[in-house]
Amino acid sequence: MAKAKFYGTGRRKKSIARVYLVPGTGNITVNKRSIDEYFGLETLKVIVRQPLVATENADKFDVLVNVRGGGYTGQAGAVRHGIARALLQADPEYRPILKKAGFLTRDPRMKERKKYGLKAARRAPQFSKR
Repeated sequence: MAKAKFYGTGRRKKSIARVYLVPGTGNITVNKRSIDEYFGLETLKVIVRQPLVATENADKFDVLVNVRGGGYTGQAGAVRHGIARALLQADPEYRPILKKAGFLTRDPRMKERKKYGLKAARRAPQFSKR
């Protein structure tokens, strides 16, 4: 590892995460708060750590994240995507592991637009015979 800082951009839904990996002890900081403070649900913390666990780097890097937009689930997915991309910059040999687990693929699912004549994307107005 020649450089000290590795960068990756992660996206999911409306969330964008800027992720920096710095050699360290495994601390994850999201928007200047600890991961436990920022993500309340345990499942979201697991999602964020998945790429580090898969590549066995959970205690080798400190993760610094700036994330904005969307909700907590989207943000957790964006952080996971960013960490995976940053790990790839750190060592290209992680590519098969990350690719097989699906962490490098940007999730294309987005909110469907509302259509006219409907109450939501697909929700039709209530039907009454009379």
